[in-house]
Amino acid sequence: MTATTYTTFTGWIDRPTDLAAPLDTDIDCDVAVVGGGLGGMAIALRLAERGADVVLLESDFCGYGASSRNAGQLSGKPTGDPELLAKTNPQLLRDQVRFAEASVGFVEDLIKQLGIDCDYEPVGNVGVAATAGQLRKARRQAAALIAAGAADRFGDQRELGIPDTFLGGLLTTVGGTMNPGLFTLGVRAALLRSGVRVFEQSPVESVTELGAGAQVSTPLARVRAGRVVLANNAYAPEIRATPRHLAKPVWVSMVETAPVEAERLVATGWTSRSGLATRHNVMESYHVTPTNTIAVGVRRLEVGKNPLTDRTSDPAVVADLTAAFHARFPSLRDVPVTKTWGGWIAMTTSRLPAAGQASKNIYYIIGCNGHGLGQAPYLGTLLADQLTTDEIHHDLLPYWHTEPRFSRSLYLHNPVLRAAWLADRIGDRRAAR
Repeated sequence: MTATTYTTFTGWIDRPTDLAAPLDTDIDCDVAVVGGGLGGMAIALRLAERGADVVLLESDFCGYGASSRNAGQLSGKPTGDPELLAKTNPQLLRDQVRFAEASVGFVEDLIKQLGIDCDYEPVGNVGVAATAGQLRKARRQAAALIAAGAADRFGDQRELGIPDTFLGGLLTTVGGTMNPGLFTLGVRAALLRSGVRVFEQSPVESVTELGAGAQVSTPLARVRAGRVVLANNAYAPEIRATPRHLAKPVWVSMVETAPVEAERLVATGWTSRSGLATRHNVMESYHVTPTNTIAVGVRRLEVGKNPLTDRTSDPAVVADLTAAFHARFPSLRDVPVTKTWGGWIAMTTSRLPAAGQASKNIYYIIGCNGHGLGQAPYLGTLLADQLTTDEIHHDLLPYWHTEPRFSRSLYLHNPVLRAAWLADRIGDRRAAR
């Protein structure tokens, strides 16, 4: 591996210089939102549109977390295993397909409404198959999703315009790729222009019920609100008001290459420029940017423990992601990796988003499980509508929990995730023989 720049933040955007001042005096409001990711910002914006007096609290700056650090793939594919759901709960699969595709449409409309220049390309995303077994799996998933109403298409490498090291895959036509940092900063700019009172650099220490409302405490001051929404995702377990076992924090890593000449990229077979995600137990993701750099992500996951801290990229993980890039693009082995970053995401036991009431006046949304670029702002907006109308939208209903009770995860443990990575590498070696 040639020159690699390690960073404690993100490869997509730089830290904003216009940080909002921290909360330093006690205030009152209708709704307080904890967390300035895409979900939290969407909640605050919609509530303000509906006339509510809203306060948003963020420990660093809005968009600091996974919202600006993800792979940049806006996908209409639902989370979870469509084959399994098609057999056990076909209605839920149909609901998920509708929700996932609606979330993409919502974000596309938001980009237009707010005039955000985020390099969005509506080129779809492909679940690519690196082995014959993965190709069979993609074919079965395509059948299940298409039967559930998804705008998907199964095809081979040439039909889908994907790199020739892949056999084929499942194209989700709804969605595409973008610079998630620029998108997040665009939403943040709209938030700062709105009537929402935004306090960055304001870590929340506790959230408690308080008579007819709730109270949010920070190191310098408190917010008394009629209702509070927890939208701090991977950091949620650090607040005791969060339901137990709601989600676990998982660290996801990314690298980015130097620019690749256009003719060399075309020569790999990647003519569609669609976002790519492999069908491994732990996927690999690939995203070609407008400057023809390639962002490579995931492949390894690590469960963390709250309270979470910033961290630098693990050299072993960077080397593993670089090895993945070389394996999928052997003709580009001379192209160096130049950046690396990572971030904490929230993953739920069910691998589905979750929303509901933690207690009488405290609500939550969490756990888009790597699909938060589209699903978090849509889910947040639906929750905001529910708070103002007391009616639950049909796209929110499948993820709404009337009781804040969740089971422990059986698979979100580091030994299990390491075993999944090892199984993936064994499968790759067998396929290469």
